[in-house]
Amino acid sequence: MTGMPANTLELRGVSLRLGPRALFGPLDLTVAPGDVVTLMGPSGCGKSSLLALICGTLDPAFRASGEIALDGRPLRDLAPERRRVGILFQDDLLFPHLSVADNLAFGLDPAVRGRKARAAAIAAALDDAGLDGYGERDPATLSGGQRARVALMRTLLARPRALLLDEPFSRLDAGLRDRIRRFVFDHARAHALPTLLVTHDAEDARAAGGTVLELGAPQAD
Repeated sequence: MTGMPANTLELRGVSLRLGPRALFGPLDLTVAPGDVVTLMGPSGCGKSSLLALICGTLDPAFRASGEIALDGRPLRDLAPERRRVGILFQDDLLFPHLSVADNLAFGLDPAVRGRKARAAAIAAALDDAGLDGYGERDPATLSGGQRARVALMRTLLARPRALLLDEPFSRLDAGLRDRIRRFVFDHARAHALPTLLVTHDAEDARAAGGTVLELGAPQAD
């Protein structure tokens, strides 16, 4: 898979099975830099499992076939930490025993070296999230929206080449959900990240503004 712009996520002939049951596929998909593709479908159709396959964390009970590449580089044989794929889940998964700044530090790309450079990167992330001065706060003292912003900035500090969203807005109330959606999608586009969104909510898909695929439904020729 070559000839695509940098930061392009490509899936070719990807299928997923659980025991004798075919969940979906074969799936062909190209996600360009800054684009958001939404995956929808009933529970159990393999949406979240596809994200796990891309990340390299798929449960061995599943059987997958096909090719996945990022920046033209095949991912299937790479360890998860070498894939440069970031993911956000329903839960923010902030570490409760660490401060906000230490949570962000956990996500920092190892290429950012030296105390001053790391501190500057964390400060810039807090400022970008509208949380300047919150570094020493306990995550438990943050609102749901603040926690969601910290989780995204921690993911971005790892300098991913693609972003996966596994229903990260589903536990937010309606007003907050709209603001956090815009925050996440704006950052994905600003960083030119090919983005896959898994959701059951049609409003999420409309806000993403890109292609919507129904997993389990036949693809057009």
